[in-house]
Amino acid sequence: MRFLVDASMPRSAAILIGSYGHEAVDVRDIDLGTAKDSDIAAFAHAQGFAIVTADLDFGDVRQYPPDQYQGIIVIERPAKATVALTLKLVGGLFQRPELLQQLPGRLVVVDAWRIRMR
Repeated sequence: MRFLVDASMPRSAAILIGSYGHEAVDVRDIDLGTAKDSDIAAFAHAQGFAIVTADLDFGDVRQYPPDQYQGIIVIERPAKATVALTLKLVGGLFQRPELLQQLPGRLVVVDAWRIRMR
């Protein structure tokens, strides 16, 4: 699968996702690091990427209907979360290939206690 990692995530998230055998591109590496959410979403849609973000705005299904994307993954982390905790949350999802197979067209919210799929 192809994943577009938002600037709200640590750069190492793309490396971690890649270690699971997926293509992962950080928005900062393609001159979208300061782009508006709508521009990032449009790029992901046009290029067939699922979005990985900690930006809760992407969880608004009225603004970003999941069925228009290869998937949207929102990492819900505590306000003072460390990079290590953020990567643990990402890894928790990517260790579950059966969930990733269901990702296209869906919203997944990952927090410290659970993984929710809509």
